[in-house]
Amino acid sequence: MTRLSHKNAQKFLSGLDNANFLAIFDEYSDGVLITNSDGIIVYYNHAMSRIDELDPENAILNHVTDVYDLDDDTSLIMQCLNTRHPIVDEPIYYRTRMGKFANTIHNVHPIFNKNKLVGSICFVRDFNVLTETLSGMRLPESQQRMYQLDITFDTIIGQDPAFTDALNAARMAANTPSPVMLYGETGTGKELFARAIHNHSPRHEKKYTPVNCAAIPENLLEGILFGTSKGAFTGSINKAGLFERTSQGTIFLDEINSMPVGLQSKILRIVQERKVRRVGALKEIKFDLKIISSVNQDPHISITGGSLRADLFYRLGVVFIHIVPLRERLTDLPLLVAHFIAKHNKVLGRQVRTIDNQVMDMFGQYQWPGNVRELEHVIEGAMNIMGQDDVIRIQHLQSHFTNGCGTISSNHSKTARRQTFQTQVFQTDETENKDLLSNKNEHEKKMVWQALMQYRGNVTKSARKLGISRQLLYYKMKKYHLTRDEFQ
Repeated sequence: MTRLSHKNAQKFLSGLDNANFLAIFDEYSDGVLITNSDGIIVYYNHAMSRIDELDPENAILNHVTDVYDLDDDTSLIMQCLNTRHPIVDEPIYYRTRMGKFANTIHNVHPIFNKNKLVGSICFVRDFNVLTETLSGMRLPESQQRMYQLDITFDTIIGQDPAFTDALNAARMAANTPSPVMLYGETGTGKELFARAIHNHSPRHEKKYTPVNCAAIPENLLEGILFGTSKGAFTGSINKAGLFERTSQGTIFLDEINSMPVGLQSKILRIVQERKVRRVGALKEIKFDLKIISSVNQDPHISITGGSLRADLFYRLGVVFIHIVPLRERLTDLPLLVAHFIAKHNKVLGRQVRTIDNQVMDMFGQYQWPGNVRELEHVIEGAMNIMGQDDVIRIQHLQSHFTNGCGTISSNHSKTARRQTFQTQVFQTDETENKDLLSNKNEHEKKMVWQALMQYRGNVTKSARKLGISRQLLYYKMKKYHLTRDEFQ
């Protein structure tokens, strides 16, 4: 096997121009291991040493198959080097040559220099550490409770009628054991609602566990939620899952429409039976939970697209709450702006008073694809670069925001778009052969457009005129690419 000297190893590393990121990797919480193109380890950080219980001196300058009880076929690093393709979120149970077993998740990426393969970098996450991180167990219970209790319905900012309707519904749902489903785009504040529901509930002194269903690899999610039993798979141990650990408290399943459909059926079963079975176990364990879930897409669209089971939606959406996007509650902009300025004055040690009228006009025309979260980031970014000025002005806004605002529709362009849409809807070709469904859609489109025009974009009044719910009208508006501000 090819060996390297320390000098050549250092030469290799310097050739990667990595003086800065190696310092970061030294204290990185995940294991980091770098090899050359032959699979010889040239970098091995402290976290990797902890996971393997191995002195770095016994790893560096050795081939990966000499350090680990693996061969070229079973080593993910060697697979990556041989295929020249990354390996992402791959669980592996391995043993070092010193006899230490480890249950980990690997991300291995090839390193190229001018299209030439020069090595690989491997990021290693300890499975047990991942589970503890996701379950929030790394914070003391007292600190968790203190942080959670800071968020109440009174601290959520908004006076828009549709938004306050959602707040009131959430407040009432907090006092019941029924499941709650929150529907809102990314950045609308779904987790704030979930935490406020927990803090307002009789369970507020118990554990609150948020789970981002979109962020956890599919092959790990079941074990993390339900727990594992010793012998279920190689290296598995008896370990309680998040449903079991959170019993008596509240679990928040964020973006449940991103959860694999097969796992959704298992979630449905345990929600109905109020019992959970660890992976590989025969015994069922009772639990008592307030279940809050969220979707970032209209659930009817998710069901049609196959990403959400209809029966799970009906079971978890006993109380269904729609959190409207910021572009549909622009009257709340002054309140939100004042709140974020006050918040970041404390954090940054500033004394900013307000924003310029031109900036407020710009905010009022922007579509806010990132919603309230984006608004906060824009204000925080401006406050970082405005010096001693006490008013946020256009020149203080980040370039990516102002460039995005260059595409904002003016009143004139909104009128033009409205006229174009009106032409498309009302001037149909009578000679064109259309089926029944096409004619139905044309008629529906006209009725929605007319109602919104009559009530100047007021969704509540328009829905009442059409005889449908607000949620269904929002779905129709999205279907026909309509927004409220076009009719105001």
